[in-house]
Amino acid sequence: MGALRILTVYIAMTFQRRVVMLSRSRKLGRYPEAGWANCVFGTIQASIALLVLLSLVHPSRAFAANPDLETVLTGSRQRIEKLDYRVTGRLTRVEGSGTRASYKFVAKAHWFPDGLRLLCEISGPGSEKTSLLLHMSVSGHVTIEAVLPGEKAASVLPFERWNDSLVGTDFSYEDMVESQFFWKNQELLAPEKYGARDCFVLKSMSGSQDRTYYDSVTSWIDRVILYPVHVVKTLRRTRQQKEFIYYGLRQLGGVWSATQVEAKLQGKPGSSILVIEGGSGKAKLGRKDFDISQSSAQAEKVK
Repeated sequence: MGALRILTVYIAMTFQRRVVMLSRSRKLGRYPEAGWANCVFGTIQASIALLVLLSLVHPSRAFAANPDLETVLTGSRQRIEKLDYRVTGRLTRVEGSGTRASYKFVAKAHWFPDGLRLLCEISGPGSEKTSLLLHMSVSGHVTIEAVLPGEKAASVLPFERWNDSLVGTDFSYEDMVESQFFWKNQELLAPEKYGARDCFVLKSMSGSQDRTYYDSVTSWIDRVILYPVHVVKTLRRTRQQKEFIYYGLRQLGGVWSATQVEAKLQGKPGSSILVIEGGSGKAKLGRKDFDISQSSAQAEKVK
């Protein structure tokens, strides 16, 4: 970037000198018309090169950004960057036959200077417990630590397992965070209605630098509150889609959230529902609240 700035200054100075020379030469009659035309062409080439370099150094100044895209991304990212909550609820898998399996769900999240931390615990009917600590950096890079049933200590969850079913539901491990809003490749599609809501439609596309099992995530985001009401995630390779529907949107302490999220996997009967039953939107959490090893140790004491 520093080299580009130096080259930009050089071309700008060259451009200025050429203009002065052309002006003086024209007055003194040094150049015939053909020569004058060549010099003008050279000056135009220099100016084009200058504009190209300026667009590389300050792309936002050279090309006006899509204001709606900027609004959607800024609003979505700021919503996540303000997270500071504790919640309790239940996670339920509903089979196509109507059979249900419910799990207790407890979670807390806070955005720190180095990104988001989310710690959740899911306990099943047989007292099995799964603990997850997800960290998403300011650039959207995700890491996951887990204490799975039968394990006593936390370990890094291998990327190969991120798309595994979370306690048998349609939610995967990486579905617990919304990293798609921090990917570099974002496109705003034509606006649509989802139900009665007027929505922006944002398509987030993952790149080689993004650790994710999803090729793209399309979000229908309410134009007024800038909160997603419907999300479709497309898996890499298989192109299978997973649909998320957000119900019971509410605002607590200036922060919008959903009281219920339903997940459906294409081609699979039934669905999974995450219901939030209580909690606080301003929990005032600190780093000590996200020690997964301490959390699992406390669980062992309770047993």
